[in-house]
Amino acid sequence: MAQPDSNSVKALGWARRMPVSGGVRAGRRWAREHLDGLGWNTEAPDTADAVVLVVSELITNAHIHAHSNADLLLTWDGSYLYVSVHDNCPTPPRPRRATSNAVSGRGMALVELLSDDWQVHQDGSGKLITVRFRGPDHSGD
Repeated sequence: MAQPDSNSVKALGWARRMPVSGGVRAGRRWAREHLDGLGWNTEAPDTADAVVLVVSELITNAHIHAHSNADLLLTWDGSYLYVSVHDNCPTPPRPRRATSNAVSGRGMALVELLSDDWQVHQDGSGKLITVRFRGPDHSGD
């Protein structure tokens, strides 16, 4: 039997399309279920809440600004959770400065505040926004 390569990448991932009709609520619920499976809802509840809020914001942006379904991908590599959302609009998001009485315009500012980092990659069919969250510290295990 071959020995595993110590340099190999191991990751666990889930993907789902979130349709314009009802996708935001379903996306939050779906993400929460997978975070529960990883133990984040009990081990890192604040981070789990941040992930769910970011999922909600990214799906909302795909529906409202790109007028498209949102393809949601969660990838856990043992250190970081990557939340990726693809939509059909190639225009990258721009964090805006919302006034105190504005009812919208804070989504990407929240993404920036709550995550470790985020990136946008444009492709021939739209864009992919990937947000990274550090997982719970297991150094004491």
